[in-house]
This record gives sequence, C-alpha cells and structure tokens, in this order.
Amino acid sequence: MFSNPDLLKFIFGRLTLESIPYHEPILVVTFTVVALGGIALLGVVTYFKLWGYLWREWLTSVDHKKIGIMYVILALVMLLRGFSDAIMMRFQQAIAFNGSAGYLPPHHYDQVFTAHGVIMIFFMAMPFVTGLMNLVVPLQIGARDVSFPFLNNFSFWMTTAGAIIIMISLFVGEFAQTGWLAYPPLSGSDYSPGVGVDYYIWGLQVAGIGTTLSGINLIATIVKMRAPGMSFMKMPVFTWTSLCTNILIVATFPVLTATLALLSLDRYAGTNFFTNDLGGNPMMYINLIWIWGHPEVYILVLPAFGIFSEVVATFCGKRLFGYASMVYATCVIMILSYLVWLHHFFTMGSGASVNSFFGITTMIISIPTGAKMFNWLFTMYRGRIRYEVPMLWTMGFMVTFVIGGMTGVLLAVPPADFVLHNSLFLIAHFHNVIIGGVVFGLMAGVTYWFPKAFGYKLDPFWGKMSFWFWLVGFYFAFMPLYVLGLMGVTRRVSQFEDPSLQIWFIIAAFGAVLIAIGIASFIIQLIVSFFKREELRDTTGDPWNGRTLEWSTSSPPPDYNFAFTPVVHDHDSWYDMKSRGYARPLEGFKPIHMPKNTGTGVILGAISVVLGFALIWYMWWLVVLSFVAILAVAIGHTFNYKRDFYIPAEEVTETEGKRTALLAEQV
Repeated sequence: MFSNPDLLKFIFGRLTLESIPYHEPILVVTFTVVALGGIALLGVVTYFKLWGYLWREWLTSVDHKKIGIMYVILALVMLLRGFSDAIMMRFQQAIAFNGSAGYLPPHHYDQVFTAHGVIMIFFMAMPFVTGLMNLVVPLQIGARDVSFPFLNNFSFWMTTAGAIIIMISLFVGEFAQTGWLAYPPLSGSDYSPGVGVDYYIWGLQVAGIGTTLSGINLIATIVKMRAPGMSFMKMPVFTWTSLCTNILIVATFPVLTATLALLSLDRYAGTNFFTNDLGGNPMMYINLIWIWGHPEVYILVLPAFGIFSEVVATFCGKRLFGYASMVYATCVIMILSYLVWLHHFFTMGSGASVNSFFGITTMIISIPTGAKMFNWLFTMYRGRIRYEVPMLWTMGFMVTFVIGGMTGVLLAVPPADFVLHNSLFLIAHFHNVIIGGVVFGLMAGVTYWFPKAFGYKLDPFWGKMSFWFWLVGFYFAFMPLYVLGLMGVTRRVSQFEDPSLQIWFIIAAFGAVLIAIGIASFIIQLIVSFFKREELRDTTGDPWNGRTLEWSTSSPPPDYNFAFTPVVHDHDSWYDMKSRGYARPLEGFKPIHMPKNTGTGVILGAISVVLGFALIWYMWWLVVLSFVAILAVAIGHTFNYKRDFYIPAEEVTETEGKRTALLAEQV
C-alpha cells in the first residue's frame, strides 16, 4: 500500500531523527539535567508511595484551593525555565564583543528570547495570577467553591498542557525565532518554514482555552456566589480587581484565539490573511494581537494592585484609604486598557491624528493608576506599619513601579517613541512594570496567603533575603538598559561591535545573577519553612490580623470553606465581625454537599498535548485519533452522574467545634 518512505512520512509526518537537537551541547546538557531531575522526582514519589495520594487528593481535585496551589506550582516551575533563558541572554550579550560571537548561535539566541517572553507572560505570570485568584476569591466572598468546579480542574490541565507543548519544543524540534508576539510575515511559512511557530501557535491555543474558561468561571463565581449582604461595593478590593481582570480575559482571549487561528490557516491551508501579497495585510495581525496584548498587561497587574491593597490595609492596621475611588480607578483602568493598543506601533504609519489619540489615552490611563498609588500612601500615613515581608514587597513595588510608569508616559509621546520604540529602553520599561508591578505583587501575595493555604508562615529571614536580592538585582539588571536604549542600542541583538557598551551589559548580567540569588532564596525559604512548620504554624487562622473574610476560616480551610455562610456588613468583613464580637454556632450543622474529584480534566489535558504535538508535526492520523478521543472523553464525562458526595453533620460538628474555639481564642 505504501512504499517505506511514504509509510514513515504517514506515521511520523515531519518528525525525523534530525529533529532532535543532539548536535547542540547546551540542549543536550539541559535535557540530561531535566531527565535526571525527573527520574529523581519519580523515584521519590514512588519510594514514598505517593502516587495514589497525589491522584486522589491533587491531580483530580476540583477544590478551588488545591487547584489554585497547583497553578502557583506550575508558575514557579515555569519561572525557573523562563529565568534560565533570561540569564543565558544576559551572559551572551555581556561577552559577545571584540569579535567574539559568544556562546549562543544567532538562531539559538532568537529562540531563547522568544521562549523567554512567551513563558514568562503566558506560563509564569498568568498561572500565578490565576492561582491566587482561585485560592482567595471564593474565600473572600464566602463561597464554598467556584461556580463550576470541574471546569476549574479542566482549565488548569489545559493550561498545563499548553506549558508541556512549549517545553517539548526544547528537546524535539525548535521554538519560534520571531519574538513573543510572532509578527508576520516573519511568522509565515515563507520565512519560518520549520515547526517553531507551530509550537508557539498550538501551545498558546491549548492554554488559551483554559484561561478563557477560567475567566468565565471566576466571573460567574463573583457575580452569583457572594455571601448575603456582600453587595458589589462591599467586596474586598482583591475580589474587585479579580472581577475586572476576568472580564478582560473573557473579552480579549477570544481575539488572541481568532488571530492565531488565522495565522495557522496561513501556515497550514495557504490562505493570505497576513501575507504581504495576494490581499493579505500584516498590519491587521499587529492590530489584533495588540488589541489582546495591551489589556493582557492589565490582566497581570490589576490582581497585583488588589494584593497590595489587602497588604497595605493589614500591615498598617487601617482601613484602606479611598475604597470607592480604588474601585472606580480599577474599572476605569479596565475600560481604558482597550483604548491604548496602538501605542505599541506608533512608527508603523497610522498618521499623526491616530498617534495623537492613542498617545493621549495612554497618558490618561496613568491617572487612575496614580490615584491608587496615593490611596496606598494615605493608608500608610499615620498607620502602625509592620515591616513584614509582604509589606516590604509592597514598598519596593511603590518605588519601582513609579519609575516604570514615568518611562511609560515618556514612551506614550509619539515623537519620543519614534526614537526609543525598538531600543533597550523599551525592554527596561516593560520589565520595570512587569517585575516591579506584577512579580513583586505575586511575591507579596504568595507570602501573605501562604499560611492560609498551608497553615504555617514562610520563614521571614529567607523572605527578606529574597526581597532584597530581587530589588537590588532588578535595578542592576535594568537601569543599564535604560542608558543603552538612550544611546540607541536596539533590542534582540546577540553581538555588538562597540566595546564601550560592554560595561553596561556586564552590570546588567551582574543584576541577573542577583535576581537568581533572590529566586534561590525563595526556594530555600519554602524548604526551610517546611522543616520549621511546627514553629511557624498558625493556630488562629489569621497570622497577619487580616481584615477580609478569608481570614475567618481555619488555616488551611476545610474542603467546604464555610459550614455556615457568613453574613457581610462591611468590605472589611473579618475586621467588622471581630469588632461586633465574633461568634460561630457550635451546633445545628447540616450535611454539606460537595463535588467529587474527577480524572477527566487530566485525561483531556493529556490528549490535548498529543493533539497539539500531532498538529505541529503533521501526523494527520494522530490528529484525527486524538480529536475523536477528546470528544469521546468529554461526552463520556456527561454520563458520569455520581459526581457529588456529602460530608456528614457529625464530621462538620467536630471540625467546626475545634475551629470555633480557636477563633474565639483569637478574638
């Protein structure tokens, strides 16, 4: 039926032995280290007989708290991968002078900076943000879980599947060499005929499904499952920022999905949506990708703003100053984020009028952001500030983010942008707001809510070590890039001729090393805290004297969060309950109805990885098979009626009796 080559091509598509980069020493070493680490991890799990426990309690869990924790774990793993790309770039640029080509070939360097951007935005920052929202929002609004618990599990595994597809590109084939937004015509089949862009497309498409469904789920949860008395203007600020974030997700991620679908049609079906000829228009891609891309920046930073609001109120012992203005500022930022996308391509010929409009809207969006900054400062004014680790991250953010905001306003001026748009000044600005805003906020959040998730605090010494290395390392790493950008040095360049530039790149590489020590300090903090957990254990449920509802539960909370749905009278709900003389009933508990764990999400995620891999390598038989398998598993799940269980009243009574005694002790 087939000649031998035809049969191999039918089975393996484009995949050959040459697709495995065994001739790249860096990748061989990386693969060896990852393989040995994976084998060691599997050995530990097997030795301690943890497979059954992990499957029953975590991998198949529909509990929003465990899913939130798994999102954060995924984000931390991808942080290590994304940062390894970053430090490779910094070292390459620091040594590639005076005729030296450095140690990264140009095609490998291009893959590294593309992978760094994709991983850090899509698979580090997004899962981190989603994880904290999953963990905290239902607890803050008095809900037992999210609206659609299975959908939550499925969303996580689709995000993980997208991350796995991206990681496979490191060892089989190659990744895109286009930059993290894959502009055509460079990302078209003429200029990128290999599999790199296809890895990019299908990794993001699979993960985008999970992100969109998670956004729908959290919006439904916040709108429909708030505790009695919790009107919109009594919601905690973090819940408000989560609501606005997920509205942005649901509105913008379908645009990304459609844009990548059109790009994939250009590559797979020979259409001409984004080509330079035959009626195509590459500028349409750039408009569409930034209609998603600029709101994405606020998808990341708005939850961080919510975290800072919770932290400042807690560690200053005061109500948040200007609660209503903080809410309105969040909503204004959400709306204006749709009206600024064109500032990313002022230089592409839109004309003076269009550039002026988008320059002005970009400057206007700094006003509500500035209002938030003043609200935090006024909350601190005359407050009893406790310089705990979350507060240190917050204060580091306030200084760093203001610098990034000012350079952003400078870039919003079209004539200035004409000079700076493709320089390292832009790289420094972007990292200034993403690291100084998003990463600092996420680190504050994970430290602040860690005792809520696990029942014990993180070790403060290593937390402070991590903070100071991150903060100082950031300034060493990125302030030189502002200088280089003003000197006209363009981004995405792996080798340089002018030896006077080298000292600035060496300083930047030193800053990257300091950040690496900060990341290592955080990992040490997790390990040390685990072994000191009895000493660091929280017995009250509220180690920080927090002000919102999540602190009214035990640490960690029971599966059902709240045995009695709380009644809310104030947006500082927990502080208000304590001031009223907090009390919980000790009897009258009823059986609690909870959703049952399911492995369907894991299975669908695994098949999605197979489907994505088959599409990338043109294994059309496997594409059909995996697509049919996805449909079969999804339909089969609908026939699984036994998805619920009840927690007996006696068990609830025993658990709640102990918890109430602890809370009464605290009050």
